[in-house]
Amino acid sequence: MTTASGIDPRVPPSGAGCVECDEAGGWWVHLRRCAQCGHIGCCDDSPAKHATAHYHATRHPLIRSFEPGEDWFWDYTTSELYESGPELAPPVYHPVDQPVPGPAGRVPANWAETLRQERA
Repeated sequence: MTTASGIDPRVPPSGAGCVECDEAGGWWVHLRRCAQCGHIGCCDDSPAKHATAHYHATRHPLIRSFEPGEDWFWDYTTSELYESGPELAPPVYHPVDQPVPGPAGRVPANWAETLRQERA
C-alpha cells in the first residue's frame, strides 16, 4: 500500500463514534475511519453502513478499522485488505470503555435479532 493516494496521516478522526449515527441517535456494530479525511462511520454489519456510504459520496478509497487492537485497512476500489499500513493521527481507535455494539444507551436489547432480520 502506498501512502501517496487516499491517506492523510495528519488528519485526526472526526470523533469517537459514527458521525451520522450520532446525529440521528442511531447505533453501530463496529467503526471504520476514512484514511483520507478522518470521517468515522459504522461498518457494513451495522444497520446504516455509513462508512461505505461515505466512500460512495466522497470516493475516498481507504478505511482503517477504528476498533481497539485492529490496524487493518480496506481499499474500496480494489476490494483489498491490508493487514497494516501507515500510522494515522491519534486516537487510532474508539475509547476502550465504549461498548461494542455501541454506543451505550442506544443499542436495542434485541440488536442481534435486528441484524439477523435485516440480512434475511
